[in-house]
Amino acid sequence: MKHNQSSKQNQRIMRISETTLVIGTDIAKRNHVARAFNYRGIELGKRCLFTNDDNGLNNLIAWASSLQKEHGMNDIIMGVEPTGHYWFPLYHFMKCRGIEVVLINPHHVNKSKELDDNSPTKNDVKDAKVIGKLVIDGRYTKPQLPEGVYA
Repeated sequence: MKHNQSSKQNQRIMRISETTLVIGTDIAKRNHVARAFNYRGIELGKRCLFTNDDNGLNNLIAWASSLQKEHGMNDIIMGVEPTGHYWFPLYHFMKCRGIEVVLINPHHVNKSKELDDNSPTKNDVKDAKVIGKLVIDGRYTKPQLPEGVYA
């Protein structure tokens, strides 16, 4: 069945339900920022600052799990703005744990950042929020990375 862009976006929006924890993540070279939202865009808890290593990624999982339990959610979708190659460890770490990671176009983040506070300033905490809101709006793509012998 062939789908047009509007139909695909509607499917992505319907993917997020009342029990979905949406995490927007801004990727940097060493330190990342994550913020969590419910399906309506209401922020849940405080932001999570974590590093791009095993210890930092485990801290992210612990933070997300505590928010999941606290708010009665059973599903997680994580939005990432792909910055160079720095998002690959996060993607593979989350994929191994059954958490869906989706990509947000950096151009969309740049164009959308003024919607909340009418300011063109850019910082990691603000970007994580914009990324989360774009996931809720269905403005993401699923990564198509090679697997198996092709990887």
